[in-house]
Amino acid sequence: MKAPEVQRAMATAMSTASALGLAADDAIVLHDSNKLTLRLLPCDVLARVAPVAEQIAEFEVELARRLAEAGCPVAALEPRVEPRPYERDGFVITLWTYYEPATPREVPPADYAHALARLHAGMRELDVPTPHFTDRVEQAQRLVADPDRTPELSDADRELLSDTLRSLSRAIGEHGGAEQLLHGEPHPGNLLSTGNGLLFIDLETCCRGPVEFDLAHAPEDVGEHYPGVDQELLRQCRILVLAVISAWRWDRDDQLPNGRRLGEEWLGRIRAARESW
Repeated sequence: MKAPEVQRAMATAMSTASALGLAADDAIVLHDSNKLTLRLLPCDVLARVAPVAEQIAEFEVELARRLAEAGCPVAALEPRVEPRPYERDGFVITLWTYYEPATPREVPPADYAHALARLHAGMRELDVPTPHFTDRVEQAQRLVADPDRTPELSDADRELLSDTLRSLSRAIGEHGGAEQLLHGEPHPGNLLSTGNGLLFIDLETCCRGPVEFDLAHAPEDVGEHYPGVDQELLRQCRILVLAVISAWRWDRDDQLPNGRRLGEEWLGRIRAARESW
């Protein structure tokens, strides 16, 4: 979130919580990206704040509620208020349970895989309309194809990303494996290690596709512990995901710290992977 918006978003989150009867005199920024994630004190609530135009909060809240009811390892909504998005001053605020981090924070690969398999099992039972993973690939393709939005991307790297996105999306689609509802981005940043066990957060990225697409976001050794993985499909998904997130780093509006450095590093990994095809 852009710097001038952060203070306004924090004030809006605190005033929203206070209006709902939660004591919120202070806010600590836990994460700042397209959404602002705050710990509100002294009520000890986690608030996620996004501009109205950039949110799908109602979908995320409903999905989190249904997955929690099914016993899936997901973070719970704040139980002291009505579980819904709250719109105020141009922002949408959702309120969640705050979990103290457990120690050690490093998650054993087998535990990670087990938690993701439990999440996938619960997701298979839900019938909700979601985008397909290829929709995200198409968004990345449009970004790469637009020099005005990615002015610092060289012609050679633009061609590399475009060809990788196109060829791997087609290859994975032609694979013909089973598809289901996915988290969409179950990387370590979206997995909490808590006293209640491992819990996934940030469900707004849900999509449909093979489970290998989700596993491609996790550390490589997690895939060794997930049952029934197609290792070749997982390899393809890993490179495809790398191409997608590389495209985001070259967006002129990207605000991720060290984004360009990561973009260069990931392009190098894609080149190396392409050489071994």
